[in-house]
Amino acid sequence: MPYTIAYYNASVQANIEEWPAGISASYVRIVEQMVVSGPNLGLPYTRPFGDGLFEIRAKGEEGIGRAFFCSLVGRRIVILHGFIKKTQQTPQKELKLARKRLKEVLNG
Repeated sequence: MPYTIAYYNASVQANIEEWPAGISASYVRIVEQMVVSGPNLGLPYTRPFGDGLFEIRAKGEEGIGRAFFCSLVGRRIVILHGFIKKTQQTPQKELKLARKRLKEVLNG
């Protein structure tokens, strides 16, 4: 039974859909594999951040995209937040927003 992908809100989906073509193609390939195999693809495609938060690691000629997600009961994957990475470290404000949305999704 395949997994389903949902977005935290329409804004998150629209933001990710606006990524440059190369990064977007990488993201789509990773998400399609997650639908078939589940969210735990491992490096270099996904990485755990702890407490049920994970990231999709999309890479293209234009740079690097990251999308935070969580996995819910019923084989549902919720994309919480996405951004184009401009620094080596994941910016704290991006991580903080993803953790806030994770709490909202898990606690209703």
